[in-house]
Amino acid sequence: MHHTMTPRAVQAAKCMLATSMLVLLAVAIAAPSSTGAQVADPRAADQQYGLGSASSFTNVGLGKEDDLKGTLATVINIALGFLGIIAVIIVMFGGFKWMTAAGNEEQVGEARKLIVGGVVGLLVIFMAWAIASFVVSSSARI
Repeated sequence: MHHTMTPRAVQAAKCMLATSMLVLLAVAIAAPSSTGAQVADPRAADQQYGLGSASSFTNVGLGKEDDLKGTLATVINIALGFLGIIAVIIVMFGGFKWMTAAGNEEQVGEARKLIVGGVVGLLVIFMAWAIASFVVSSSARI
């Protein structure tokens, strides 16, 4: 059974996809800034990461005092954040390619591979973040 969509239905689907992508992008941009506002004192990171012996990294351009563990956690979070953004862009590109395939099975297959690859990448990135967070938090007891 072959289903065909009317041009109006295709236009409505594209509009819904574009709107949902914009909402997702807005949430992705706004969420980190709203959760980052929960830390009232930047020096509380020393207590959170547990070492308590803060070194000054102001000469290397970071402009703050932090221990090595806190700096490592920050670098890991930033790197995984960028990788997450790239994975989301891959998923969005796959969705765009699927929507513009116009029934071409080859392009739909390529788009499906992009989406699956992006979602698998997001899962791997999330697991890497969970493992890194566990290692950093458990090293406070050493």
